[in-house]
Amino acid sequence: MKKLSFILLAGLILSACSSIKVTTDLDKTIDFSQYKTLEYWGWSEDSDKILNRFDKERIESAFGNEFKKRGIDIVEKGQGDMIVSLYIVTEKKTQKTATTTSMGGGYGGYYGHGPRYGWGGGHSTTQIQEYDYIVGTLVISIYDAEKKELIWESVGQGTVDEDPNSREESVEKNAAKIMKEFPVQPIQE
Repeated sequence: MKKLSFILLAGLILSACSSIKVTTDLDKTIDFSQYKTLEYWGWSEDSDKILNRFDKERIESAFGNEFKKRGIDIVEKGQGDMIVSLYIVTEKKTQKTATTTSMGGGYGGYYGHGPRYGWGGGHSTTQIQEYDYIVGTLVISIYDAEKKELIWESVGQGTVDEDPNSREESVEKNAAKIMKEFPVQPIQE
């Protein structure tokens, strides 16, 4: 089951079918237009071990394309103005729902108040349903290469999409959502 949840994560990048919640923070004293190159340091704490090769490449490519759209080139380690690191984690959650159905009852029974007065009997049934789902979280952290200080970070969180057919499109769309608040916007062509 553990392996299955990790495979489901691959559909992640936070399902195109469900909305993702994105939280971003940055150093407001930084002029982000000064950065022209980035180097990719990889996955923090080997978090990519839960991804298969294809989904790992999709995620890295989607973020690479987002930076290219902003005029930022990807260069070899040791040559970039910025350093980019990714981190991914999943959490299994359970949700319960309850539905109550009532029948009968109401005014008109006899309970010591004379004929046909008072509340009558009835019954109700409550059904409780429980289902499991996986929440995926992807963090992209960007550091100033010279100072080695965090300058921008964005976290995307959402329910993992189990449909392998929609992965490529959902990865691209959600990488764009995560990068939307990056201080350098895509260059208009």
